[in-house]
Amino acid sequence: MAKDFRSSMIKSANLWPFILITSLFFFWGLANNMTDTLLAAFKRIMSMTDFQTSWIQLAFYGSYFCLALPAAIIIKKYTYKSGVLLGLGLFILGALLFYPASQSMDYAHFLIALFILAGGLSILETAANPFVFAMGSEETGTRRLNLAQSFNPIGSMTGVLLSKLFILSQLNKASAEERADMTAEQLQTIQSDELSSVMGPYVGVAVVLVLLGILIKTTKMPEMKDEGRLDLGATFKRLLKKPTYVWSVIAQFIYVGVQICVWSFTIRYVMEQLSLNEDDSSNYYLVSLILFASCRFIFTGLMKYIRPRILLLFSAIAAVAFTLIVIYGSGHLGVYALIGISGCMSLMFPTIYGLGMRGVGKDTKIAGSGMIMAILGGAILPVFQGQMSDSTQSISLSFYIPLFCFAFIALYALFGAKLDKSADYGTENEVLEKEPLTKAVI
Repeated sequence: MAKDFRSSMIKSANLWPFILITSLFFFWGLANNMTDTLLAAFKRIMSMTDFQTSWIQLAFYGSYFCLALPAAIIIKKYTYKSGVLLGLGLFILGALLFYPASQSMDYAHFLIALFILAGGLSILETAANPFVFAMGSEETGTRRLNLAQSFNPIGSMTGVLLSKLFILSQLNKASAEERADMTAEQLQTIQSDELSSVMGPYVGVAVVLVLLGILIKTTKMPEMKDEGRLDLGATFKRLLKKPTYVWSVIAQFIYVGVQICVWSFTIRYVMEQLSLNEDDSSNYYLVSLILFASCRFIFTGLMKYIRPRILLLFSAIAAVAFTLIVIYGSGHLGVYALIGISGCMSLMFPTIYGLGMRGVGKDTKIAGSGMIMAILGGAILPVFQGQMSDSTQSISLSFYIPLFCFAFIALYALFGAKLDKSADYGTENEVLEKEPLTKAVI
């Protein structure tokens, strides 16, 4: 049975390369969700406003936007392995830069480190997904990619656990008011210890990634290179003439933005509603990620019987309802509703991606980089939510930003079908079976 599985899913010669590349899915999930917890950490360490801490996401997801298209060009010109090694190198460099940043105790230095780290993740995602998809027959490509993606939410949960154990639990309990009354020497001592705690997990991950990079470098990988001629101008013109693709990129921008908004402010919302500290509040964030991962498999099973666009509409409407409870509810009711939103979000990224990539043909690689560039929403929308939180002095009211975003996604799901009628794309289920899904947790 095991032999049949390997022969059908993965070519025997590609088994070890597949394992190495699949491990990357774990590590970028870990990095993504470790970063989400930094907003709560830096708010306490440096007594920042929600707007100021939202710059963490601006640096992180802004880098995704900047590097996605260059990554697609690199892997088109060279090989997938080259793209993986370049992305891994930037990932390691960014993580190691947390050490000098912790010594300088300068917030801007941490933002620079995050920008470089996230640039590496952007290149890794652009290269690793099609690399895994191509490590076997086309018929089993989607199943092979789903197998690799299953390690992404495991990495996400591991990232939150690392943050909980080594960052959030190490924060000094002194409030912003108490820190304001400290002498400069006292405050610097506390902040130095806290920033060292922030630095530790990132540098530790970098050491592990160096070893992984050596293994990938010295392993003979399948030589997969796109020999097609690159003409960005003509490609963009063709893509802009496809309304389904254009609106899907916009919807993806909105979705990634709302996902980061919800997860970035989960710990802060729980702290406000249940009067808990950052460490205890992170338990609820971890539950959100577990629900997210579980619902992904549930929705995948339901897609055998229900059209993906209908499931997207249902989940978006449910997310709107949960968000209203978050805004107007309180205590455990609001917190449970906030956790429920994560379940609704679980199918949104891959479904929007699959619907948008229909009919792009030979432009698939550049079109896919456009979907990755839409991750810029994760940099922009949390800034608006942070500003709203500061101006209203209420985390609850700031969730009007996610409310409007989920309403937009519901409208996209409801009316997007009309765009499909203008093109012969086949059935949605057929396309989702053929198209690789770029990311399980974003």
